[in-house]
Amino acid sequence: MSARPNAATETASAAESADACCTGPLPVLGRDVTVPLVTGGEVTYAALDYAASAPALQRVWDDVAAYAPYYGSVHRGAGYLSQLSTDLFEQSRATVADFLDCREDDQVVFTRSTTDSLNLLAQVVPADCQVFVFETEHHASLLPWRDAQVTYLNAPRTPAQAVETLERALADRDPYGPALVCVTGASNVTGELWPVRELAAAAHAHGARIVLDAAQLAPHHPVSVKDLDVDWVAFSGHKLYAPFGSGVLAGRADWLRAAEPYLAGGGASRTVARRADGGVDVEWHTTAARHEAGSPNVIGVYSIASACKALTEAGFDTLVARERQLIDTVRAGLAEVPEVRVLSLFGDDAPRVGVISFVVDGWNSSHFAAALSAEYGIGVRDGLFCAHPLVRTLLGSDAQDPGECGAPEAEPGERSLNAIRVSFGAGTPDEHVERFVGAVKELVRDGAQWKYRTEDGRCVPDRG
Repeated sequence: MSARPNAATETASAAESADACCTGPLPVLGRDVTVPLVTGGEVTYAALDYAASAPALQRVWDDVAAYAPYYGSVHRGAGYLSQLSTDLFEQSRATVADFLDCREDDQVVFTRSTTDSLNLLAQVVPADCQVFVFETEHHASLLPWRDAQVTYLNAPRTPAQAVETLERALADRDPYGPALVCVTGASNVTGELWPVRELAAAAHAHGARIVLDAAQLAPHHPVSVKDLDVDWVAFSGHKLYAPFGSGVLAGRADWLRAAEPYLAGGGASRTVARRADGGVDVEWHTTAARHEAGSPNVIGVYSIASACKALTEAGFDTLVARERQLIDTVRAGLAEVPEVRVLSLFGDDAPRVGVISFVVDGWNSSHFAAALSAEYGIGVRDGLFCAHPLVRTLLGSDAQDPGECGAPEAEPGERSLNAIRVSFGAGTPDEHVERFVGAVKELVRDGAQWKYRTEDGRCVPDRG
């Protein structure tokens, strides 16, 4: 194998991806998996929970499999495999920087996930920094700022209101010092696109910086750090068709260089020496390695780079156009069911990615999701989607109602504080969304064919 372990597979897999994007979904692992139905027989599984974790692209799996025999330690060995792996790791960093259209002096730091990336950023903000976050954010954006003064902004009902709310909050901050805005690019609940460029302009006009949570945006739309003018961007591999345990924080280097390492240990340290008093002096790296202590997940990093290449080569114009057709199919189908209410902040005409949440009158959402799985082989998500304040707002519940993370204790048919989410993307066949729409209509019209009960907090088929 050559010193570029992906060279043998790049040309063939790129051609396959290009052909697939013109005729239908990109090939993903698990596309032919069959699952049993509680009513008897089997059906091809319809994975419609991409917003939680997307299946691995076949291209990514093939690239990882081609590299795996050549795995070696990164930055730590003189041997051929170690040198090859180090080269691959740093090539992957450059690929991600290109994918995000980073500025020349930006750093790309590899983490475990979006959550890990934002917790890293929370550790490097200046001590007197104020953080501004909308209540509509995923918990990964809401919760990491434990050592900062945080202002939680109410849910806006239009993109313009989001910008106005942020501008007013930033202008009124006291003291008028360092500030950071954290905002999603696309909601993990409604799929709606947020006015990132306008929010970035508002932040910078008031002397603040901004970090973009692109976990739900990057798999669906191109993300340009330069064009959006954001200071940092964070995303996860497992939502970008690369579920191998890695994430990314990319952006400005100054706060990253000025802060203590996120984790202390090998790889983050440049030199370590004993002092005369018995202690140690440490010189930390000033590059991205400063926050990448420990043996890096080179397979996870390489899988992200492979996914970045695959999506770029497939062409986001083509991917977005096809996904828009899937969105239209789902929304049109749900609109034909009077009992279904689709959740939205910005209204029906707001641009969005393939993430749609809804509730069904007369149904407990966990019961409905369980019936979709057990009777139709369709995997969706139910709950509050790690965005409790937002879902409560959309459901019109009391802001103080604690709700539940997963299935609530309500019996099937009872009202509950949760919703159903269907999500899809580049690997979703038309048949899956068509089956989903048909299943929703049938369940609402005819009811479930099976009895269900609550077990360990989940609604499951009653097999007793």
